[in-house]
Amino acid sequence: MRQLILDTETTGLNPRTGDRIIEIGCVELLNRRLTGKNLHFYVNPERDSDPGALAVHGLTTEFLSDKPKFAEIAEPLRDFVQGAELIIHNAPFDIGFLNAEFARLGLPPFEQHCDGIIDTLAQAKSMFPGKRNSLDALCDRFGISNAHRTLHGALLDSELLADVYLAMTRGQENLVIELGDETPANHEMALPLPGIALEALDLLVLAASDEEQKAHEAVLDGLDQALKASSVWRAGA
Repeated sequence: MRQLILDTETTGLNPRTGDRIIEIGCVELLNRRLTGKNLHFYVNPERDSDPGALAVHGLTTEFLSDKPKFAEIAEPLRDFVQGAELIIHNAPFDIGFLNAEFARLGLPPFEQHCDGIIDTLAQAKSMFPGKRNSLDALCDRFGISNAHRTLHGALLDSELLADVYLAMTRGQENLVIELGDETPANHEMALPLPGIALEALDLLVLAASDEEQKAHEAVLDGLDQALKASSVWRAGA
């Protein structure tokens, strides 16, 4: 499955009042593995950023003045996302801006060019109700370093969100390891390793407390809600 983690930076908060996209970043996942194939554009919005937005992303009008306009990057962007599932944190915000940019060019809505959208903010709110679920908060929760994130940036935030998404959906990986097509036909099977007689060992078994069991069940409930199915840890239960 081809998935793209996408993020944008904008001149402000509302495309309906003329705010524009100034940066787009996409990171590619193929079968839940980062491929290193990314897409990144700075965009000349043909207007200034609001002071509040400028404080967040730091991309000045002067810096963006010689960058391509959105019309120049629309086709390569559309080609890159074609047929892929998009993963976006607070998807309605980014999709609203992308649809506005596409509408200016007389193009169909942006989401018609991809194969579905996953909103990781909605997922996080379902998994962690009542908690902060910003990208920074999720990085802290999953132990993902974002120390280098002093300002928001579309490509950097996409890379961080890729790590967050993989951590949030851990357990969806195919647990069966298949041999690749390039495995030699005459390869030798590995000899079985000698087993260990566990009955001869004096193993200490620590049972989970009631509180730990409840916490474990709460995590599984959150995963089930996000996946809309039973997680692998409940298979056969």
